[in-house]
Amino acid sequence: MHFARPRLAFLAGLEGYQRAWLGNDISAGLAIAAVGLPSAIAYPAIAALPPQTGLYASITPLIAYALFGPSRQLIVGPDAATMTVLAAVLTSIFAVPGTSADRVSVAALLALAVGAMCLGARVVRLGVLANFLSRPILTGFFAGISLSILIGQIGRFTGMKIESDGLVAPILELVRNAGSIHWPSLFLALGCFAVLQIARAAHSRIPGPILVVVLATLLSAIFNFEARGIAVVGDIPSGLPPLTLPSITGVNFQSLLLGSAAIFLVGFGSGIIAARSFEAKTGRKVDANRELTGFGAANLAAGLFGAFPVTASDSRTAVNILVGGRSQIASLVAAAALMATLLFLGSVLRILPIPALGAILAATALSLIDVGALKQTWRVSRIEFVFALVAMWGPIGLGVLNGVIIAIVATLVYLLQKSMYPHDALLGRIPGRDGFYKLHRVPGASPVAGLAVYVIQGSLLFYNTDYVQQRLLKVADSLPPDTRWFVIDASAIPHIDSTATIMLDELDADLQKRGIALGLAELHSDARAMLDRAGVIDKIGPAMVFESIADAFNAFNAADSAAH
Repeated sequence: MHFARPRLAFLAGLEGYQRAWLGNDISAGLAIAAVGLPSAIAYPAIAALPPQTGLYASITPLIAYALFGPSRQLIVGPDAATMTVLAAVLTSIFAVPGTSADRVSVAALLALAVGAMCLGARVVRLGVLANFLSRPILTGFFAGISLSILIGQIGRFTGMKIESDGLVAPILELVRNAGSIHWPSLFLALGCFAVLQIARAAHSRIPGPILVVVLATLLSAIFNFEARGIAVVGDIPSGLPPLTLPSITGVNFQSLLLGSAAIFLVGFGSGIIAARSFEAKTGRKVDANRELTGFGAANLAAGLFGAFPVTASDSRTAVNILVGGRSQIASLVAAAALMATLLFLGSVLRILPIPALGAILAATALSLIDVGALKQTWRVSRIEFVFALVAMWGPIGLGVLNGVIIAIVATLVYLLQKSMYPHDALLGRIPGRDGFYKLHRVPGASPVAGLAVYVIQGSLLFYNTDYVQQRLLKVADSLPPDTRWFVIDASAIPHIDSTATIMLDELDADLQKRGIALGLAELHSDARAMLDRAGVIDKIGPAMVFESIADAFNAFNAADSAAH
């Protein structure tokens, strides 16, 4: 039942389609292909894959997402961050003894595994995973990845073979072997990089990567760069991508599974962020669960046609929206244009200089560093900025794959830190006004004689119950001697676990020794059910469980009047 709607996504997207939109879709499709071509050729180099795999990854996934994806305007394809994670995963897989599979086949297997994970997550509605890595942590992680990509371009810029890994070692190796720099390659790369920056600063109507590809290819044809020692792309198969099911023979299954999980998490997280960043422009609310279907179909298509894992492409989507693409037809036009490129322009692309691709990758890496977002995080939350720096350090200091783990751990630590110390406060009343107010924040609020009302803002779970219990006992020690009731406002306690029930039971016993009765107000249904099963409600007495703080206040006054 989950897949009945997504199968008809393409037809649903064409409902209300107007003939006048066709010209916009065709123009947008051609623009998407033009903008995507440079990255399609350049990005595979990050993972040491042949350039044609990038073209394959820009064709069949586009078609699959157009058919099964929910968005009319989102474009999928190769992504720099996902490619960097893929490169690290491939390195880890081929480091396992006994691995004998072809690198392209393993990349295709990873795409199939990522696609299967997307569809599996869709079945159990795990779109919430898109929110698992917070924006500050992803911002830091992508900044770390961008630095890794930049370092990875040293060899393409200089024409040298860099053997070292990490951030500093490749630079030191470059300095030690400076005499081996191929200066024509370096000057060409710097020139192409300058063209990219000038085009960006001047808001050129022709995207910088297209300018670089055209100019570099033209210069290569005129001056025969290959004969002058400048590396070129080389032969690209001219046929359409073949439909094949890659063999799992010669691949460590555990490494494959763990690697695909890392790619899935980063690819889906960054893809949803890209999708949501265009919400304001398109007016379409992103449904992360439905996007899982689209991403799953796109990755399965990539794996079956000899490509690698893909996700949403922000640059291609931006071009689609800018040119005026109205439906998934733009994706199909883009795929057709790239097919034509494969069939008829392979001989032209073979002389494209590698230093030009290095310049495109370096410029792309710089665009991944969102300085504005880091500044905003610093202004809003210093602790989240620290976690962003931790996530940035992961790919730089420990490698990209370990960086994924660091980002996940940083997220978990951040979540624990936020929930380990829930906010709390004593409440009181203001004469002549209804309700209760925090004593330390609202001027004029004062405690009710004989009644202590205490609010806890957060779930009570095994890792924070000791802290909460200490806080409650400290408050109990500070109460006036005439305090007879201690009522906990539980309206902001969504969850209580078994450890918390034991803590509340112990709290009730401690308060009874002081002659104070424990009460609970505004319990959520799940929390009340947990306390019922644990016997806490019976112990404190059902009469001390109230629907609201007002009910507790009225009951206290009634009991006080009856006592006098």
